[in-house]
Amino acid sequence: MKPRRVLVLSHEDLMAPESLEGLTDQQIHDTKCERDVVNTLRELGHEVRQLGVSDDLRPIRSAVVRWKPHVVFNLLEEFLDTALFDHNVVAYLELLRASYTGCGPRGLVLTRDKSLANKLMAYHRVKGPRFFVVRRGLKPRLKRGLKFPMIVKALNEEASLAIAKASIVHSEEKLAERVKFVHEHAETHALVEEFIEGREVYVAMIGNQRLQVLPPQELVVGNLAEGERLIATAKLKHDPNYQKKRQVKVVTAELTPEQHKVLERASRRAYRVLELKGYARIDYRLAEDGSFYFLEANPNPELAKGEEVADAAAAAGITYPELIQKIVSLGMRH
Repeated sequence: MKPRRVLVLSHEDLMAPESLEGLTDQQIHDTKCERDVVNTLRELGHEVRQLGVSDDLRPIRSAVVRWKPHVVFNLLEEFLDTALFDHNVVAYLELLRASYTGCGPRGLVLTRDKSLANKLMAYHRVKGPRFFVVRRGLKPRLKRGLKFPMIVKALNEEASLAIAKASIVHSEEKLAERVKFVHEHAETHALVEEFIEGREVYVAMIGNQRLQVLPPQELVVGNLAEGERLIATAKLKHDPNYQKKRQVKVVTAELTPEQHKVLERASRRAYRVLELKGYARIDYRLAEDGSFYFLEANPNPELAKGEEVADAAAAAGITYPELIQKIVSLGMRH
C-alpha cells in the first residue's frame, strides 16, 4: 500500500515520546504499545501524527477536518477517565466520516458489558461460567445452583482492573467483601462467576467480514505458589518486575486438533455475534475436563510487540509490520 496519512489517537498521557531519556521504567512500560505502533507506521513509510485526547472532542474534529487523515489509528481506551465512553469517541469518528482502525461503537458497547456478552454467547451456544451481577449499592444474594469458589470482577472494565488473588472467594463473607471492594474502587457493578479451574487461553483474530483466526496463545506462570490458582491479575498483566519474578509468559497453546476446531468455531461466532471488527481477542478457560468456557471478548486489545496479538500473529507467520499494515488496511475499509 502506498504511504498514507495516519492520525494515531491515544490518551494524552500515553502518547509515544520522541525519546526515552528521563522517563521512568513505568512510563516506558506504559507507552510501549503507542511507541511500537507509531514507530512501525513510520517505518512503513506512512506520515504519522499523534493526538492525545482526555476530555475534549474538539481536537479530534480539528485534526480530521484540517489534516484529512486517510485513517485514524485508534488506541484510545477511555474518555473522561471512563472506559464505557470509548464507544462515543468512535461514534464521533463515524459522524465525521473518518475511517478508523479497530472495533465500531456497537461492538464496544456489547463487549464492555460482560454480563450482556455472556448472555449473547449463551444464547448462541457458546458455554461460559454461570454468573450473576451485583449492582452498585447492593449486597450479593447467592443464586441457586452456583457453587464456591467464585471470582468477582468489575462488570465494565478490562485489562484485569480490580482483579487480584483476593478476587477468588470461598465464602459468603468474602464474597460480600470483594463485591464491596469492586463497587468502591472500580466504581462499577460487580460480576460474580463460578471460578473455572484450568488453563487460560487467548484467541486473537483479524478481519472485518473475512476473518483470520490466529494460533491460540496460553498464559503460563512458571512460579506459582503451592495451592495458588492461575488467574490473570492486574499485577500479573502490568507489572514487569512481578512478571519476571513469577516467570510469566504467553506461549502458543498446545491443543489437540479437535480443541483447535472448537476454539475456532466458538471464536468466529463470538466475533460475529458481538459485532467485532478490525482485530480482537477472545479469552477462554480450558477446564480440567477439556471444556472451553468463554470469559470475555476484548475489542482493540493490546498491540505492543511481545503481547498476545502480536505473538499470535508471529506464530501465524505475520511479522509485526505486516500486522500493523493489515490493521491500517482493514480500517480504511471499515
